[in-house]
Amino acid sequence: MMRCLIIDDEPAARDVLRTYINDVSELTLIGECKNALEARSFLKEHEIDLIFLDINMPRLTGIEFLKTLTNPPKVILSTAYSEYALDGYELDVIDYLLKPFSFERFLKAVEKAERVISDPAQHESAISIKADGKIYRMPFEEILFAESQGDYITVHTIDNKITFYQTMKDFCGQLPEHQFIRIHRSYLISLSHIDYVEGNTVKIGETIIPVGKSYKDDFLKKYTT
Repeated sequence: MMRCLIIDDEPAARDVLRTYINDVSELTLIGECKNALEARSFLKEHEIDLIFLDINMPRLTGIEFLKTLTNPPKVILSTAYSEYALDGYELDVIDYLLKPFSFERFLKAVEKAERVISDPAQHESAISIKADGKIYRMPFEEILFAESQGDYITVHTIDNKITFYQTMKDFCGQLPEHQFIRIHRSYLISLSHIDYVEGNTVKIGETIIPVGKSYKDDFLKKYTT
């Protein structure tokens, strides 16, 4: 059973969430707050597993509120403005509901929260990338490799490729070490998508990728163990 808190300044939005929560047997609504300041006091006195948090609120936005919390409960964000999605994912929220959302979409977010709360490793499954004014949610298992060109990176996935502004060092830091490894100054690869290793090269799909001399020992050790 997940203990829930609604934080939203709009009565109509709270009504929708209350109705949805009451229709899901795995959820128990513990309280409702009209703003972030009210929620801060509430959280000091109640144990909460999951917060449904609005972003656009007076005095303190949902994003600002979330940044003030130490070891916060799991959070599902809700807002009418899609441009806040990347901020939410960077704060490690469970999901992002764009108002108005259906019960089906709500239920999908709740099921994701259940998986993450029961097994926190489930949350480490994707990365958010901002490119060309869009936000892409990219599952780790779909990433084949990434190559850098100066301060830009192109990520090659099973079905697509996306170029965006970021250094390879920073990008590497966002990926799980047990799934990805840097094998060259300009290349990072997914270990699970390697077809074969030959000499100083790795084949992934139709691409032959060089293995840098200074990276080779660490790569082979990780690949063969």
